[in-house]
Amino acid sequence: MAVPNWILALPMVGERIAPYWNEYLGHPHALGDWVQAVSGQHLGNIYRVVLSLTGNAFSLALNVLFLLITLFFVYKDGDRIVAQLDLLGERILPKRWQRFSRMVPATVSSTVTGMGLIAIGEGVVLGLAYWIAGVPSPVLLGVITGFMALIPGGAPLSFTLVSLYLVGSEQLVAGVALFVWGTVELFIVDKTLRPKLVGGPVKLPFLPTFFGLVGGVKTMGIVGLFVGPVLMALLVAVWREWLLDVKTNSDAHRLESAEGDGQVSLVEGGPRNEDRR
Repeated sequence: MAVPNWILALPMVGERIAPYWNEYLGHPHALGDWVQAVSGQHLGNIYRVVLSLTGNAFSLALNVLFLLITLFFVYKDGDRIVAQLDLLGERILPKRWQRFSRMVPATVSSTVTGMGLIAIGEGVVLGLAYWIAGVPSPVLLGVITGFMALIPGGAPLSFTLVSLYLVGSEQLVAGVALFVWGTVELFIVDKTLRPKLVGGPVKLPFLPTFFGLVGGVKTMGIVGLFVGPVLMALLVAVWREWLLDVKTNSDAHRLESAEGDGQVSLVEGGPRNEDRR
C-alpha cells in the first residue's frame, strides 16, 4: 500500500511518517505482524495502560454524570436557591450582600469573556506574525498559540519555540523580530487589556490576576483558569470594601473629635467672657 498523498503533504512531519508507513503498512500482513510482535514483548505494559485508560474513562463518566445531575437541579430550583442565599446573605452581611451578590455573576461572565477574547486576539496577532516571518502552517500555529494563551505562560512559550525554530532554520532576523514582537505584544496585553477585561467591575490589577490564574491552574487544573480570577476578584472587592469602611470610620471619628474640641472651647470661653463683663 503506497503512502497517501495527504500524509506526504503534511508540513514538517509528512516525510518522517512516510518511512514508517512503508515499513508497517506497505505490504500485506505487516501491521498484524507488528502488533503481534509488540504485544508479545509488552503485554504487561499494554494491560496496565488499558486498565489505566478504563479507570480514567470511568472517572470522567462519573464526573460528567454528577455535573449533569447538579446542573439539572440548579436550573430547576435556581430561583429558590438564589432567594434563600439572599436571605442568608442579608443576615450575615446586611449592608454589603446586595453588592457582592450582583458582583459574582458579572465577575464570572467578564472573566470568561475576557480570557476568551484575549486568547483569540493573541492567536490572531501572533498568527499574523508567524505568517509574516515565513513560518510553515501559520494558521495552525496561531490556533495552538490561542489555546496556549489560556494557560499562564503558554503564549510566550509558543512564540519562543517558533522563534527558536526560525533561528535554527538560519533565519536569525525573522526569529529575533518575532520574539521581540511577541514580547511587546504580551507586555501590552498583560499591562492594559487583561486587567480591564478580566475581573469585571472589580478591575483586577496585574498581580492579583496573575496570582489568580497561576494559583487556580495549580490547585484546580483547567477549571482554575476561570475559578481563580473570580475568587481573586471577590477577595479584592472585599478588601477594598473593608478599606473604605476603615477610612470612613476614621474620618467620622476625626470629625467627631474636631466637633468635641470646638464645643469644649466654647464652654471654656463662656465664663471668661462673663467675668470680663
